[in-house]
Amino acid sequence: MQCIKTKLEKLENTMEISLKVAIIGAGVSGLVAARELLRERHRVVVYEKSNQPGGTWVYDTRVESDPLGLDPKREIVHSSLYSSLRTNLPRHLMGFSDYPFTDRVYGDPRNFPGHEEVLKFLKDFAREFGLTELIRFETEVVRVERFDSGDDYEWVVESRTSGASGEEEFQAVVVCTGHYAEPIVANLPGIEQWPGKQLHSHNYRVPDPFQNQVVIIGSGFSASDISREIASVAKQVHLSSRSPNIYHVYEDGTIEFQDGSRVYADVIIHCTGYKYSFPFLRTNGIVSIDDNRVGPLYKHVFPPQLGPRLSFVGIPYWVIIFAAIELQSKWIARVLSGKAILPSEKEMLADVEEHYRDTADRGVPKHHTHKVHPHEFEYLDTIADLAGVPPVAERIKEIQMHFFGFLLSSGIDTKQYRDEWDPNDI
Repeated sequence: MQCIKTKLEKLENTMEISLKVAIIGAGVSGLVAARELLRERHRVVVYEKSNQPGGTWVYDTRVESDPLGLDPKREIVHSSLYSSLRTNLPRHLMGFSDYPFTDRVYGDPRNFPGHEEVLKFLKDFAREFGLTELIRFETEVVRVERFDSGDDYEWVVESRTSGASGEEEFQAVVVCTGHYAEPIVANLPGIEQWPGKQLHSHNYRVPDPFQNQVVIIGSGFSASDISREIASVAKQVHLSSRSPNIYHVYEDGTIEFQDGSRVYADVIIHCTGYKYSFPFLRTNGIVSIDDNRVGPLYKHVFPPQLGPRLSFVGIPYWVIIFAAIELQSKWIARVLSGKAILPSEKEMLADVEEHYRDTADRGVPKHHTHKVHPHEFEYLDTIADLAGVPPVAERIKEIQMHFFGFLLSSGIDTKQYRDEWDPNDI
């Protein structure tokens, strides 16, 4: 019997699939994807434009030449962190199933720590699992394109470092570039004649330059944080919710709101979110972005026509994002190794169309296609089931449920919930 078992194990080992995989980005998604691919014995190369891992959690004092982030020729600064930023999730929800953030403190033990604490955690994660040596730092990916080589290599990745370009062939590509670098800006009637300064929160770092009259557009975490911080130095700060917001702006510097009231301001800060962008990806229109809907993507991960050799990690939002990233990465790695099987292209497309119909029936606009809430637990369980791995721990789901309840009741009062809410009390 033991002999038969040994022969079966040897047969299974010979059937293991090991692919050469390119990962674009070394932030949270890229690091976790690299770890899971390594665990499935794939050969991994990670491309990272900056000089260190961490992605959006790397604080950069630089801002872009276009403060609104609209000029396509600008040099893009990837990070959107401001100096004082604290997490808007408790550290209990920012770890991984076998590597919790709660077990590691680097100088900031708060439940909602500063961004420096998160970066140290991610760098430790990269070192712990041998990921750092897989990363090609200061290397920008400028083209990812499918080609027919006649063998098993399906993708070419063109990259640029220190002014020199190079190409390399891969069997699969995982896109992990995040979606917090391309700003969305509010459309303000009359803005062409308005004499003041505008910027997006992507290019906000510290409050000191904003000493006078400031209008902030937005209703999320960054709007709350930044308005509170600027109020400590500015003469006046006016917070305008994202929808409806501002009715009209005038060349004398005044801003009129929907209710007819007017204020004078010399700065408008757009805390209006971000859009998905993959300028390097060339798929002949198979994958496109329409009104911030990336599609078609089966379960927000695989393009039906190009999966599993092309995949995306970290697309959904309003979900336990660290848990989602880990489960998506496990699923991708196991599909590429043959341990999990995708449905047919036809079946995946039908599932995507069903998701589109469901969101439309619920009144969800197209630009919120990837907003998973209020079905985040169902989504996470589905991905775990498809990957053939354990689901998210019930304790994590419990913390998420209570946190969202508290958040909605406090109206995103960032000072209140960060200082008062404690998941250990649940």
